[in-house]
Amino acid sequence: MKLYYSPGACSLASHIALCEAGVKFELVKTALQTHTLADGTDFYQVTAKGQVPLLELDDGERLSEGPVILQYIADHAPGTGLAPAAGTMARYRVMEWLNFVTSELHKGFSPLFNGKMPQEAKEIFAARLKDKFAYVDRQLEGKDYLTGTRFCVADAYLFTMTQWAEGRGIDLSGFPNVEAFIARTKARPAVRDAMKAEGLIK
Repeated sequence: MKLYYSPGACSLASHIALCEAGVKFELVKTALQTHTLADGTDFYQVTAKGQVPLLELDDGERLSEGPVILQYIADHAPGTGLAPAAGTMARYRVMEWLNFVTSELHKGFSPLFNGKMPQEAKEIFAARLKDKFAYVDRQLEGKDYLTGTRFCVADAYLFTMTQWAEGRGIDLSGFPNVEAFIARTKARPAVRDAMKAEGLIK
């Protein structure tokens, strides 16, 4: 498998999941500003969306959209517990969280990455995001991870969004459960391996 990624982008969640799954994969770095690969290849020639993550399977087929890729990885590494069995209520809970993170957090960051967005508007969107993180903090009360004691693919996605929050000046220090989640997740060997490979930590 190949994972097309950009350091620190939302593809970090898929990278973490692959490391957690213990499968063999190749990393293909993508420059999102220029939409080119390291060898100069136009990324739009690889995927019409021009976005990461993109997972290329061994048969050459490609999957896009982070939440889908995360579930694919989990389903092909069932012994890891990265996602419960399809059709179970536990699986739907994971899917519920994946949808929340992608729609309420991930997309909520888009205005903050827009250089043309006025600062006053960015502050409004940042405040909305903080409200969403407050909700997450309440849901993490008494839990190690989003669905309980076991790390799942939704946790990899949430963790990536917490790193974006730090990079965009959204203070999460008032959310003790989120802070504990970040520390707990960052200490996982697979998470550290992914972050090191992307040059995000030493």
